Amino acid sequence: MVDRVPFVDGGFSEYVRSLPQSRAPRRADDRVRAASPLTCRQALDLYRVQLESRHVDFAARNLKRDAQAFYTIGSSGHEGNAAVAAAIRPTDPAFLHYRSGAFFLERARQLGRTDGAYAMLLGIVASSDEPMAGGRHKVFGHAEMAIPPQTSTIASHLPKAVGMAFGIGRAARLGVATSSPQDAIVVVSFGDASVNHSTAQGAINAACWAAAQGQPVPVLFVCEDNGIGISVQTPDGWVRSANATRGGLEYAAADGLDLADTYATATDLANWVRREQRPAFLHLRTVRLLGHAGSDIETVYRSLEEIEASEALDPLRIGARLLVEAGAATPEQLLELYEASRARIAELGRQATTRPKLTTATEVMRPLAPRQEDALARITTESANESERRRFWGDKLPEEQRPNGFAQHVNWALGDLLAQHPEAVLFGEDVAKKGGVYGVTRDLARRAKRGRVFDTLLDEQTILGLAIGFGQLGLLPIPEIQYLAYLHNAEDQLRGEAASLQFFSNAQYQNPMVIRIAGYGYQKGFGGHFHNDNSVAVLRDIPGIIVASPARGDDAAAMLRTCIAAAKTSGSVCVFIEPIALYGERDLLAKGDGLWTAPYAPSSTAERVAIGKGRVWRDGEHLTIVSWANGLWMSLRVASRLEREHGIRCRVFDLRWLAPLPAAELLEHARHTGRVLVVDETRKTGGVSEGIFTALVDGGFEGTMRRVTSEDCFIPLGDAANLVLLQESAIEAAALALAQHTR
Repeated sequence: MVDRVPFVDGGFSEYVRSLPQSRAPRRADDRVRAASPLTCRQALDLYRVQLESRHVDFAARNLKRDAQAFYTIGSSGHEGNAAVAAAIRPTDPAFLHYRSGAFFLERARQLGRTDGAYAMLLGIVASSDEPMAGGRHKVFGHAEMAIPPQTSTIASHLPKAVGMAFGIGRAARLGVATSSPQDAIVVVSFGDASVNHSTAQGAINAACWAAAQGQPVPVLFVCEDNGIGISVQTPDGWVRSANATRGGLEYAAADGLDLADTYATATDLANWVRREQRPAFLHLRTVRLLGHAGSDIETVYRSLEEIEASEALDPLRIGARLLVEAGAATPEQLLELYEASRARIAELGRQATTRPKLTTATEVMRPLAPRQEDALARITTESANESERRRFWGDKLPEEQRPNGFAQHVNWALGDLLAQHPEAVLFGEDVAKKGGVYGVTRDLARRAKRGRVFDTLLDEQTILGLAIGFGQLGLLPIPEIQYLAYLHNAEDQLRGEAASLQFFSNAQYQNPMVIRIAGYGYQKGFGGHFHNDNSVAVLRDIPGIIVASPARGDDAAAMLRTCIAAAKTSGSVCVFIEPIALYGERDLLAKGDGLWTAPYAPSSTAERVAIGKGRVWRDGEHLTIVSWANGLWMSLRVASRLEREHGIRCRVFDLRWLAPLPAAELLEHARHTGRVLVVDETRKTGGVSEGIFTALVDGGFEGTMRRVTSEDCFIPLGDAANLVLLQESAIEAAALALAQHTR
């Protein structure tokens, strides 16, 4: 493997020495080029930033060689993005591509900070002193610089950037103060290979879709086009052809190798976005130097001639020529700056290696799911005052209505939460005028302040991206995913983006949200798999998130309030799974018994349901049945028959929370009878029952355990669904066998 650093490094110095002596020096405030808005002073400042970025890349490779560093994906060749940073305000939020190091450094310089490079180096060596992620990842991020941390590699940060841009205008419309100025624009950078990803296409499309309806979406997409994605060439002209004539998207191209051209084009385009409040696409020509990363053997897929041609386009060479020709600096002065930057960055790198690292699992995990329990308990039991509730609901409050089922309780709880929290917004597919596919959000758009309950386009990535961006601004988003199967179109927005933010920002950033998902099976065969998805495995292994799954309306309302309180006080990412089959269910044991309805209790009088707190529905000494959602409803019916027909008294324990599981209570109720039957409506493999069994074993349970589950199968259409979904007959047979089992 040939290390190209000496060639890039030496080639730069040789090139600058070969430049002709500059003419008489210009004044600092003179233009660096005729008709350019960039002054000599600005150009020289930007060039210092570019040099600093380059030497950080060199230092990272030297530190890696010495086994002191863990990250070598650099920004060499992309240093022109410093001019993009200079073209916008330092208060404009920026979601940065992993090659936007010079942008990060210029943002630091704009704010008078001298620690930008040191922060980058601390991240490279994974020091716990690094000011954003605290050693958990090398990120471009800084709370005081309006740069949220990104770990995205393939455009997964674009939807939340669009969400934040949309949220700025929405918050202003609602009169809600946010973390960004009302006239801010949102900048998001990415590579040319990422343009092809569905996430990028969805985000750009969503911005254009919203703008076409007159909604403000001040987002500047910055594509740093170096013509290659790791080893795959981007076709010539592809990025331009895919975006230059796209409806609703302003397009401009700039030579990212040329500071003056980049600054002028970026300034004009950023001003246009700020003025028009519409999306724009800045296509920035760059070049990739030193391969994809330090471990990349570039000669495997590129010829030496291609590599040398790229090195000849080094933006530091082109910038040096610009400055010398403008009379802003002499070649000797630039070489002195280059070597001074090298020495400074090398020393900062040495200092970074002496700083502390994360040393315990507790330290690493601390920002995962912080909770302010006192504040959470207080907000859960608060409610809007009666006059505000009367204004929202009219003459008759929900608690003055007759007892009702699951869907209506969720509707009432959502209405009360909208009345209580002015920053709360509810959105998704069909949630406004239609009131949701099952009517759960019916009439809330009419009752709420204009703009608080609204329909989105049919794209789950965008829905969750909106939620992330809204949450980072200070809004309280309640997005709806229409069916559980539809979540799988957008899992990375939840797993890789929303749930990871507090971890990778050391809890300095939050994107609170409560995602409502209509889910599970038992819809009498309707819809097949896409409307009867019973798999929650993808949710339960996401670190730090809260997964709630109530079975009856009174629990649903109480748990929804708890989730909102956790989001508001601690920035929690909550998933609230609603069993579709129980939306309209009113009865439990017999037709007309009304046992699956309950009177509504507002938060001021309702019993609070703590996160991870289960519920005992029946007491008994022979057997403990553990379940939740549809499984709970079926288990209660089975338990009633077992007692009536066989004299078997079952304790029925409702988990209510799938993450975190109520492990201590589970163990207590299991030990009460010594026999446990887990009724799991999800699948045999990857189902919740596996986690329940593990919790019991880890807790030292020595009794007998059995489980009944649905099959490892997608759910078919019609009556065939009942062949693979767990049925009451299987629950009853297993319970009988277990109750009669002698240990």
